[in-house]
Amino acid sequence: MQTSKTGIDLICHFEGWSSKIYLCSGNRLTRGYGFTRDMKGNPLTLDSGEITLEEGQQQLKHELQRFERAIERLIKVPLEECQNDALVSFAFNLGSGALQSSTLRRKLNRGDFDGAQREFHKWVYAGGKKLRGLILRRAAEAKLFGRA
Repeated sequence: MQTSKTGIDLICHFEGWSSKIYLCSGNRLTRGYGFTRDMKGNPLTLDSGEITLEEGQQQLKHELQRFERAIERLIKVPLEECQNDALVSFAFNLGSGALQSSTLRRKLNRGDFDGAQREFHKWVYAGGKKLRGLILRRAAEAKLFGRA
């Protein structure tokens, strides 16, 4: 399932945009819409340089497809568009490995949609610190997930 405009807007809102390299709250080199790798999949370095908004939008489309495939592979129950969007945002931010090993995924695959929705709120730490931005993001993802 493709991420809807609502899901893309959610991701872009919380990731923000930067054409230049910066160090994110997770202590990783980042640019664009929260990308930690270049278009070829190589980790960013201080020498990776800037990207244009057009390049960032192309990379976002590419990254979304990767996470959409991960959701299809990891989630065994049928999803509504809003649930898929919330999970893509979650995986985009944390990585598909985090989703794969999460209680959120286990509950969801057992059909416990309410329990899965409550799990979003546990993923609000970066570098051992509870971050306001992650609290707000997880709340928005949980709300979107619960629209089904």
